[in-house]
Amino acid sequence: MSNKSLLLEMQQVHLAIDLIELGARLQVLETETDLSRARLIRLFKEVRGMSPPKGMLPFSTDWFITWMPNIHSSLFYNTFLRLQEDQGCERMEAFIKAYRLYAEQVETDGTDAVLGLTRAWTLVRFFESDLLQLSACTRCAGHFVAHAHSPTRDYVCGICQPPSRAGKTRKRQQTMVESVHAEAPSKHHLA
Repeated sequence: MSNKSLLLEMQQVHLAIDLIELGARLQVLETETDLSRARLIRLFKEVRGMSPPKGMLPFSTDWFITWMPNIHSSLFYNTFLRLQEDQGCERMEAFIKAYRLYAEQVETDGTDAVLGLTRAWTLVRFFESDLLQLSACTRCAGHFVAHAHSPTRDYVCGICQPPSRAGKTRKRQQTMVESVHAEAPSKHHLA
């Protein structure tokens, strides 16, 4: 094996390991690397300590349009584009960096990551297949994920115009109830 082919194989292994560590499914690894399925399964087991999960990948663009997934997808995809356009990163380098930045931002904000790595990869593939586009919000001028060929003239994003039930999840309601109960005893002590 020549030095060049050995170097290329090492790059493929490093790419696969990076993707596995970030939560990639086997189908993503098979598409993005030239490594054999058997080698990828072995790598997956070495890195994650278990066999790769089975099942189909997400296949609908509609998930990316719903309120919270749209905000997270838009954050990730805009970061991905900036890394490619402004920093000159290659596609997969930009993808991995953008996903790491997204995960760091979500962790910093103290919220849960809505966009898993496989969904992020699917999002990029949907853009490459011309199934999704970025639309500029007429209020904030931010660019958000939208169905391809959708009218953009009066587009308003989910941040500027959230749906009526936005943020009213059971978890958030439970957190509010717990914080009220936690504050209640201290008020009685002051009386």
